[in-house]
Amino acid sequence: MSLDGQKTTTTSMEWDQFKSLISKLERDGEYKFCLLVAMGVFTGLRISDLLQIKFNQFIGTDFLNIIEKKTKKDRKIKINLDLKEMVERIKLKMNVTNDEQYIFVNKYGTKPIDKSYVNVKLKELFNKYDIHLEGNVSSHLFRKTLGNRALKLNNYSNESMVLLMELFNHSSPSTTKRYLGVRDSEIQSIYDSLKL
Repeated sequence: MSLDGQKTTTTSMEWDQFKSLISKLERDGEYKFCLLVAMGVFTGLRISDLLQIKFNQFIGTDFLNIIEKKTKKDRKIKINLDLKEMVERIKLKMNVTNDEQYIFVNKYGTKPIDKSYVNVKLKELFNKYDIHLEGNVSSHLFRKTLGNRALKLNNYSNESMVLLMELFNHSSPSTTKRYLGVRDSEIQSIYDSLKL
């Protein structure tokens, strides 16, 4: 619960910030959080679903199949090749021998890390790497980073908004627009950018 006047809106990272962050996390041996950030952005999954993923879900397949905790819906997600290579590379660096292990296992090796710990650690990492975002730093920024990147690459098209609406399981494009923080002025600027 937030305090009166406290800003709780989570924003997204710019794509260059995202790439720089995962590179630094891997370089500095923050392997779990490197994978968490990368997997969160590349899949658009909620933190509750990310934390349940095991290494074996990436073996011998091009798709990640999960049942979302919040919606109870089946999701089939195409695994990005860069993400797949990163999972394999970091798995070796982590000396993981049990493919049945949760990727984001706690320090006791018994269950996934807690989502409240994730948010605290993300704030620490963003401070450490001097990453400043408008709004609150939380695991929600993974989904928003994916959404804003997809919109930008597709020139904020209606088609991309509709596809993101489906990806995020929103009820309408306007919900997705609000969720991603897309302002009317940004959309209107698209018309100004058109040239003959």
